Amino acid sequence: MEDRATIFALSSGPPPAAIAVVRVSGPKARFGLETLIGRLPEPRRASLAKFRSPMDGAVLDEGLALWFPGPRSETGEDMVELHLHGGRAVIAETLAALGRLDGFRMAEPGEFTRRAFENGRMDLTAVEGLADLIFAETEAQRRQALRQFQGALGHPVEEWRRRLIESMALVEARIDFSDEADVPEDLLGPALDTALELREEIFGALADERRGERLREGFCVAIAGPPNAGKSSLLNRIARREAAIVSPYPGTTRDVIEVHLDLGGYPVTLLDTAGIREPQDPVEQEGVRRARARAGAADLVLWVVDATVAGEAANIERGVEAWLIRNKIDLLGSPSGPTLDCASLEPKNFAVSAQTGAGVGALVSALAAHARETFAPSESSIVTRARHRAALSETIAALDRAIEQGRDGQEDLVAEELRLAARALGRITGRVDVEDVLDVIFRDFCIGK
Repeated sequence: MEDRATIFALSSGPPPAAIAVVRVSGPKARFGLETLIGRLPEPRRASLAKFRSPMDGAVLDEGLALWFPGPRSETGEDMVELHLHGGRAVIAETLAALGRLDGFRMAEPGEFTRRAFENGRMDLTAVEGLADLIFAETEAQRRQALRQFQGALGHPVEEWRRRLIESMALVEARIDFSDEADVPEDLLGPALDTALELREEIFGALADERRGERLREGFCVAIAGPPNAGKSSLLNRIARREAAIVSPYPGTTRDVIEVHLDLGGYPVTLLDTAGIREPQDPVEQEGVRRARARAGAADLVLWVVDATVAGEAANIERGVEAWLIRNKIDLLGSPSGPTLDCASLEPKNFAVSAQTGAGVGALVSALAAHARETFAPSESSIVTRARHRAALSETIAALDRAIEQGRDGQEDLVAEELRLAARALGRITGRVDVEDVLDVIFRDFCIGK
C-alpha cells in the first residue's frame, strides 16, 4: 500500500462557486494534510485552517480541513477533504500544491469509488447504484438508484450465494466423505431442495418485464406519421424549446432527434422521426428507414396526422402501441373536423394544435400518467442493468442443470453446476471475474468521485 499513489481531485462542481471540496486519498494523505496546514486535526471533525504552499509557506486560502483515517473512510484508505473558497485561482493553486508532493497525482475518473470497491467498502451493485444516483434526472430514477446503492440487489444476491455455497458444501461432503460413518446418507436431497427454492426466487426477481432497466433508460416515445403532419412542431411544443427544425416542406427531418423530459417525475425520451412515405432521395430513404426502426423499438408511438386531411390514420404503423394525434385543429373549419376511421386501430385519440398549443396539455398529462402506470411497479424491481439480468439468467440455467443431474444421482455434476451458479452470482457483486467490466463501469464517473 505504501507504493500506491495518493490521489487528489476537485470533487465539487466547476468553479467559480461558493465552496470547493478537494479530496485526497491514499497512503500519504496524512502527510499531505500536515504539509498544507501544519498539523493533524481530530479525526472526522471539521477544523478551521490556513492552507499554505509547500514551496514557500505562502497562504493559499483559509477554510476547513477534515481527516478520515482508514479503513473508516469512504475509500477504505486514509482520506482528507479540504473545503476551500470556490474561486478558480484558489482551486488551481491548491491542486498544484498537492501535485508537487512526492507520490501524489491527479485522480482518474471514478478512481475514488474504485478504491472503495477494491477495499471492500462497496460491492459492484452499490457502485452501479451510485453511478445511477449521480446521473439520475428524475425523482423515480433517483429512488431506484438509491435503493440499488443501499443494497436492493446486492443483499439478496449475497444471501443467495451464501445458501448456494452451503448446498455445494453438502454435496461435496457426500462425495469426499462417503465412507465416513458420521456423514448422513442423504445430503443431496436438501441441497437440491435449496437449489429449487433459489431458482424460484431468482426467477421471480427476473419476472419484472425489465422495468428496472427501462426506468434507467427512460420511457421511449416516438413521434411518427406522414410528412408535413407537424411532428417536429409537436416535439418543440412538448419540449418547450426549438429542438427540431420546422419547415413547410416535406422531408425536412432526415435523422432521429431525441429530447429527454421529466414528466411527473418519470424519465421520457421523445423521438422526432422522419415522415413515413416512399421517398426517392437516398438520404431521405435512410431517414425513413431509421424512423421505422426507432418507432418499432419505442414503448409508445404518437402517430401524428394532419387533421385537415382525411384517411391518413389508416397508414399507422402496425405492431406497436400507438396513440392517434390529430394535429392542426386550428386549421379546421369546424370543431369536429374530418371523420377518421380509427375503430379498428383502437389507439387513444387526441386532437391538438402544435401551433397554438391547444390540446397539448391534455396529451402531456396522458403521457405522464402512462409513464407512471408503466414504471410504478418498478418500485419493487431489483434488476436495473442488462449485466445483472444476464448473470441471474446464467445462475438459473446452472441451477436447472444441477436439479436435472441430481435426479440422476450425479453428485459430482451437481456440485459443479452449483459452483457455476455461485460464480455467476459472485460476478454481480464483484466477488469474481469482473476485471473485464470494471473499466466500463468506472469510466462514466466524473473525476473526483
